Amino acid sequence: MPILKPLPLLFSFVLLANCIAAQPQPAHDLQFNQLPQRWDEGIPLGNGWLGALIWQKENKLRLSLDRVDLWDDRPMPEIDKLKFSWVVEKVIRNQYDSVQKIGDEPYEKYPAPTKIPGAAIEFDLAKLGKLSSGRLHINNGLSTMLFENGVVFNNYIHATRETGYFGFENCTIDMIPELMIPAYNSGKAGGTGSSVEGQGLERLGYAKGTVTKTHSSIRYHQPTYQGHYYEVLVQWFRPAKYRVIGQWTISNDKPAVLIKPDFTKAEPTFWPTHIAWWKDYWSRSSLRIPDEKIERQYYLDMYKFACVARGNTPPISLQAIWTADNGNLPPWKGDFHHDLNTQLSYWPGYASNHLDLTAGYTNWLLKVRKENERWTRQYFELPGLNVPGVTTISGKEMGGWIQYSMSPTTSAWLAQHFYWQAMFSKKRTDYEQALAWLTDVELFLYRYLEKEELDPSFIALSSSPEYHDNSVKAWFRYTTNYDKALVKFVRYAKQQLIQHFNQFFPPVILAEEDAIEKLGAFDANETGLTVAPNQNLDQSHRHLSPYMAIYPLCLLNVDKAADKKLIDLSLRHIEKLGTREWCGYSFSWMACMYARCREADSAVSMLNKFASNFVSSNSFHLNGDQKGGQYSNFTYRPFTLEGNFAFAQGVQELLIQTREGVIEVFPAIPERWKDVSFRTLRAERAFLVSAVKENGVVKEVVVKSEAGGTCLLRLPFKNWTITGIDRSKVKVRDGVMMVPMSKGQSVRMSNE
Repeated sequence: MPILKPLPLLFSFVLLANCIAAQPQPAHDLQFNQLPQRWDEGIPLGNGWLGALIWQKENKLRLSLDRVDLWDDRPMPEIDKLKFSWVVEKVIRNQYDSVQKIGDEPYEKYPAPTKIPGAAIEFDLAKLGKLSSGRLHINNGLSTMLFENGVVFNNYIHATRETGYFGFENCTIDMIPELMIPAYNSGKAGGTGSSVEGQGLERLGYAKGTVTKTHSSIRYHQPTYQGHYYEVLVQWFRPAKYRVIGQWTISNDKPAVLIKPDFTKAEPTFWPTHIAWWKDYWSRSSLRIPDEKIERQYYLDMYKFACVARGNTPPISLQAIWTADNGNLPPWKGDFHHDLNTQLSYWPGYASNHLDLTAGYTNWLLKVRKENERWTRQYFELPGLNVPGVTTISGKEMGGWIQYSMSPTTSAWLAQHFYWQAMFSKKRTDYEQALAWLTDVELFLYRYLEKEELDPSFIALSSSPEYHDNSVKAWFRYTTNYDKALVKFVRYAKQQLIQHFNQFFPPVILAEEDAIEKLGAFDANETGLTVAPNQNLDQSHRHLSPYMAIYPLCLLNVDKAADKKLIDLSLRHIEKLGTREWCGYSFSWMACMYARCREADSAVSMLNKFASNFVSSNSFHLNGDQKGGQYSNFTYRPFTLEGNFAFAQGVQELLIQTREGVIEVFPAIPERWKDVSFRTLRAERAFLVSAVKENGVVKEVVVKSEAGGTCLLRLPFKNWTITGIDRSKVKVRDGVMMVPMSKGQSVRMSNE
């Protein structure tokens, strides 16, 4: 945002910004003619560290302010007492209530550990009057509001600085911000509530914060727990008669500091570096599809991904930088759920060519690894590496339904992100990190399964999130297909990495047949994949855990006859059960699965149901069916992000897939979609792919190799020409084009 200027110049700037960023298009923006009335419908801004939601609360224009690492990280004292061997014993004796008292009840009993909110800024709407129009420009993260009195209100959070900016143009009235502090010490008792609804902030027991004001600033200092604190600092200036410019920040465990804008400079708010980041972000990839609703939701979701993901921040939690601003703790404490939520949140970053942002997840996992190794030794009493399914920001276990929050295979699912980071980048450092993670996870799983096999008294306990919820029936004596798929994936991923990165290291010798190999085939019957032996999926269920082998692990391949038969049986069974017990993310996940199985119409149907029924007016995923139960019995509205990002991945799965090393363009495009295109989507082995389909025919495919190697591309043409390489060097076998490419080389294939 340039220095705030009179109205005509502002609009000139906005138009210029839209021209600079060729995509997304203005039609993808959030546009509104009245202010949002709820926090979870607020206009979202963010940069990975800081977040804001802009909305109306009563007669005030409110900016809800948040910081990603504002956490109360107090441990739950009971959780550390748990040992898996004791859980097994109690399950065998049908004394599971004693396990729940230690492993589950504390999650509801104690308000912490939890994500906590920062504060809010409010302005008096009576001075501004009625809103004429508003827009969130997703190409640059600028929120603009025009009021009927001619005042323009602008907001953005700088893409790379820990500073948020606000300003008023055409404004002669005093617009002094008021800082609203959270109700940590309101004097109220604080309701117990549930973790879904969010417990009262008063239950945290914080000392009362202090607010210090000057003529142009407000500082809020809030003690939290065990000597920790955070600060919010707001400053504002009037550099000209018609202009107000302000800035804000939140610090954690250090004083908040802001640099006073230098109004002698043309851009005192560092606007050029901000829009440069956004221009680079959107330049990484783009797509066009003939479904306006799906395309718009995709771009809004990728905008949110840019707001919450950075390589150097904690990973995307349930609500990330948009903690609830309703006087309560966030739904499910805003924690890190690794039984699907965190994983799904990073799905779209790989194909969209944002590996610098997806690295934030693996970087954080490496940062908290020692804590997870400690927990593995304490809880499972085994070497190697596992990760709690529900964790704090420091990686500590939080309990909950321990079948899933303390599952033996969580680290195996997280391994997929190390695997993807390596396979999509083909960088040696990513390979080394992935192989190290997989090796330690494999060691844990080997010892876990070996112990079960060698000790008859140690009954195998397995689960499948979140089948049978938190009852003793949620434990299975025999390995579920969920756990089996994840164990098999660890071995598969390790083999693939060794095969494709053998130029870096001598061949790695895999262990001989062991407990992992003895798991055998997936359990299946006339319904397709089961939950576990002797347990069909017999009801509609929100979590697609029995079908992990189909997606996202892709251990089953629809191109193989035996696999296809099993996949078809499974999909038809899911359809028979229906969607009544699904949440929003279920539809997004199912869209990915249908696309991977080349069932294009079904995939698009799922995407449309999600975008039409399970999102708020600001595009946030609200879990429940917001159309009164049209597709689901869940009609509540806790806000979480994973449904949004799985949706974006579903769109990308329609356009490009890598299947056992072979790239396929337009693998799941409905017949009615005649004109489709995408630019520089990323495929495995560091290939950037662009493709155009016109009037139902693939016209051209362009591939660039970042790392070198043979590109395997499923031939999309009958007759074709190629430039950028001598055609004689290109081989075609069984419909697969094999193109040897050097690092940095590009080739173009077109339909003759």
